Amino acid sequence: MSTEWNTVSGAGSAPGDIADDGWQLFFGYRDEESFASTVEQLAADRVGSGIAGRNPALWGPDAEAEAGKRLAWVGLPEESRPLVPQIEQLRDRLNAAGLDHVVLCGMGGSSLAPEVICRTHGVELTVVDSSDPDYVRAALADRLERTIVVVSSKSGSTVETDSQRRVYEKALSDAGRDPKDHLVIVTDAGSPLDESARADGYTVFNADPDVGGRYSALTAFGLVPSGLAGADIGRLLDEAAAIQPALEADDLDNPGLRLGALLGVANVGGADKAVLAEHHSGLVGFGDWAEQLIAESTGKNGRGILPVVVPDVTAPNFDPSTSDEVLVTLGEPDGAPPASGWGASVHAPLGAAMLLWEYAVPVAGRLIGINPFDQPDVESAKQAARDMLEGGGQQPDPVFTDGAVEVFATDGLLDGQQSVAEAVESLLGRIDDQHGYLAVMAYLDRRRNAHLAHVREGLAAQTGRPTTFGWGPRFLHSTGQYHKGGAPTGVFLQITAEPREDLEIPGRPFTFGQFIKAQAIGDASVLASKGRPVLRLHLTEQTAGFDVLRTSLGKGLR
Repeated sequence: MSTEWNTVSGAGSAPGDIADDGWQLFFGYRDEESFASTVEQLAADRVGSGIAGRNPALWGPDAEAEAGKRLAWVGLPEESRPLVPQIEQLRDRLNAAGLDHVVLCGMGGSSLAPEVICRTHGVELTVVDSSDPDYVRAALADRLERTIVVVSSKSGSTVETDSQRRVYEKALSDAGRDPKDHLVIVTDAGSPLDESARADGYTVFNADPDVGGRYSALTAFGLVPSGLAGADIGRLLDEAAAIQPALEADDLDNPGLRLGALLGVANVGGADKAVLAEHHSGLVGFGDWAEQLIAESTGKNGRGILPVVVPDVTAPNFDPSTSDEVLVTLGEPDGAPPASGWGASVHAPLGAAMLLWEYAVPVAGRLIGINPFDQPDVESAKQAARDMLEGGGQQPDPVFTDGAVEVFATDGLLDGQQSVAEAVESLLGRIDDQHGYLAVMAYLDRRRNAHLAHVREGLAAQTGRPTTFGWGPRFLHSTGQYHKGGAPTGVFLQITAEPREDLEIPGRPFTFGQFIKAQAIGDASVLASKGRPVLRLHLTEQTAGFDVLRTSLGKGLR
């Protein structure tokens, strides 16, 4: 086991000694020999140049067809260059017309990359990636007359994004504004949205259809909303281009091969969770973007890597005495590698970090033995939600009610409990203390209820096990794939609520409130069908319901 950091660097040799476009990686190993031999084999198999050359055979015959149409992201640092002046010119024109508040309607890869780009570059972007009616209504009420609405959907048929577009079009029309002056569409060429938007006279940007959503950070999906908001997207591409030669090289210092090898070798050896800890990286919210890339790419066939995003290296989660976790520090390394041996520290500017992880995750997928480009279990939750909305799904009955909280549970989880605290205790008691994890999933207004995310730390400390927190429905386009397709070791706590006020969706037979409720119930039903324990706490009235949660979920809920 290595007790010192091993360094590979694109600039500088000491922590923090790094050029603006440079990068450094530090590694610690539980099994240094296995890691080294794996990197040697990856280099000998020409995996770095193979990914750069878009070789779909790298992940085996079962993945070849999908990989063959999902590798165009490797050329984006140069191929996306023509977008930069187009976006900047559009931004200047819209700003001159008095439009300077950018709202992004999108889900998953369409929203996560622009959010981290804009936060890191210090520019404002309002991300509407929710079906919660209170969340959507608050966004609609914010500077509507100055708003640029970027509607991003790869398929052009994402129900959440379509619903958000509809309410913005109506709100703008009701305010006497022409939606065509405010909306910018980003979608794949030939999608239903592409065809209808062009026919209606909207401004449209097309992205490369051979780039999957979670690899689309450097396509129009990442660049259009970020550039319109004022981020330096040219610099982002420069940063990616600076690390690209190292990622394409078939040598032992290739950072993508080394990071991918660490994740893959550790996973095959039983470490199926990667704790992503922020530590002076300067990349604001990067873990939330990497979370989707890792979970959706690897979590399938009962295997994969569960990313656990924590705010800093002191957060309660990583336990050096366990063998099922890898600690990845985002930023400079913090002292020695973890005592368990599996650890990495990634220090790079944003564009370089994104491209590095996009290489490393498919490398890990090759070692784990999965197809890193599909997402076979994402559609199941979408279909379950559609069934609920169309009357084909069964509305569950609460097991019991505790004040303003209705308690729902999968069969066999509860037996005589009569309080929320007892129900939560029963759920936590189902966590395997060797390999299990807890996922908290809140289908609520994430701006108004941001404090709820702190419950993750309290529950992690209480259980001593990896604990994740996700806002619904956005996590359905991210970690939702791992929940259903990864190792069957999770237990799930859903928190839902009656909205303070519902919101109609123009042209749809259901409201936002009905939609988000169907998404939660649908996902729970799919998890239950796969044998996962699910506890849902439904707040029938939010103020009183949160009072019950505060006494039931412990000190983690502020």
